[in-house]
Amino acid sequence: MHSPHLLLEEPIRMASVLEPSKSSFFPAMTKIVGTLGTKSRSVDVISSCLKAGMSVARFDFSLGDVDYHQETLENLKMAVKSTKKLCAVMLDTVGPELQVINKSGNPISLEADATVVLTPDQNREASSEVLPINFTGLATAVKPGDTIFIGQYLFTGSETTSVWLEVTSTEGDDVACAIKNSATLAGSLFTLHASQVHIDLPTLSEADKDVISRWGVKNKTDFLSLSYTRHAEDVRHARDFLSKLGELQQTQIFAKIENIEGLIHFDEILQEADGIILSRGNLGIDLPPEKVFLFQKAALYKCNTSGKPAVVTRVVDSMTDNLRPTRAEATDVANAVLDGSDAILLGAETLRGLYPVETISIVGKICAEAEKVFNHDLYFKKTVKYVGEPMSHLESIASSAVRAAIKVKASVIICFTSSGRAARLIAKYRPTMPVISVVIPRLKTNQLRWSFTGAFEARQSLIVRGLFPMLADPRHPAESTSSTNESVLKVALEYGKASGVIKSHDRVVVCQKVGDASVVKIIELED
Repeated sequence: MHSPHLLLEEPIRMASVLEPSKSSFFPAMTKIVGTLGTKSRSVDVISSCLKAGMSVARFDFSLGDVDYHQETLENLKMAVKSTKKLCAVMLDTVGPELQVINKSGNPISLEADATVVLTPDQNREASSEVLPINFTGLATAVKPGDTIFIGQYLFTGSETTSVWLEVTSTEGDDVACAIKNSATLAGSLFTLHASQVHIDLPTLSEADKDVISRWGVKNKTDFLSLSYTRHAEDVRHARDFLSKLGELQQTQIFAKIENIEGLIHFDEILQEADGIILSRGNLGIDLPPEKVFLFQKAALYKCNTSGKPAVVTRVVDSMTDNLRPTRAEATDVANAVLDGSDAILLGAETLRGLYPVETISIVGKICAEAEKVFNHDLYFKKTVKYVGEPMSHLESIASSAVRAAIKVKASVIICFTSSGRAARLIAKYRPTMPVISVVIPRLKTNQLRWSFTGAFEARQSLIVRGLFPMLADPRHPAESTSSTNESVLKVALEYGKASGVIKSHDRVVVCQKVGDASVVKIIELED
């Protein structure tokens, strides 16, 4: 794996460190996925999250039922309408997740060196001695010496809220474990992760299918986050299931890599999936800590070269309870950007954290600073070299648009697209400037009614670094040779001016189709 050195060719001036950060309409080119839940489901808070820079809202079905999430989504729709900020919707499946069930909800104190029994008998009360779980096959899957971690909403790594167990023996369906650290588990549901142990459960559970069929179809979900993806077959199975649900044929599948199995089959999973989520919470437990960075860099490099969006999770855990990230976390966010991440996913930080809006804002600011020192020029050259020759027609047009924009120091690239593919290819080359993706709707019919495409394609670019979509008037066809394209361009330029990314005398690169030909043109704006 050869990862490019992504800092400026010239040494970074120390003086620039002291310059105040400038705010802009687009907080950062890197996108932010926010998980909506307990502390972030009111219209006011969601509106503030959108203004702070959230472009994808994640709905985690490990917590809350369909009605709960529907109520949150209705609030999101109101927030989108009031802020006029587009937001995509991501449905996160539960998958083969093992859970500890604490019906009473009372805190459970576990003491180091004591013993606790994990049992599938959910009629038993959760206590310091017994923890009921939702899986009968754990006793046959583990062996003495295996490691098990338990924590609320994944694993914070905090020694007081997550517990580390070592399997000592099994008896029937029960698993006896030695407790390695003292901790208090608070809440009614905890995630259990058996490190490097194969759990024989389907990746897409019946409960997941039910949620997708009911909630996903009704709300035309943009992204499906496929938890615990272990093989390419998992993605194919999920896509086959979505294809039978009509409205969700266009839903993109993001494979969540969170264990050794997913890591081993990463290349084949990447080929099948539309994007990748590096779920570092669980992955950091399956892998030795010193190996996590290596997988992150290798995986992001592979996603970048294949032109598929990569999302990194678990970056500012401490902001769940604190107003500022630690220095290590701030550096970690910046490194994720320099490594090539398209988006940062915030989980507990926005779901149940005390400062969801501030977290999004601070992460956005760190991303923006990292983007300033990202060596776009070197990255472009390396990507062109990697793609090689002969290029496909579309790849050639996309790279030409970026090359032209770099040469003339354009302030923005405007790309006309109906499928979104051309805009994503331009973004693959990581231009320095934002790419405004003008999605031209197409009219389609299922023999019963006519409808316009375009909304899906526009929202799905909200997870791609540097892509900022706008939906064109459906009366303007995508491949027109008449003046309609000029009027759509005028609307796009006005949007760019209102956003503050286009000013008088700026140069703008436009990529569009005219008849059968693809055209890249440079325009210089007058006063």
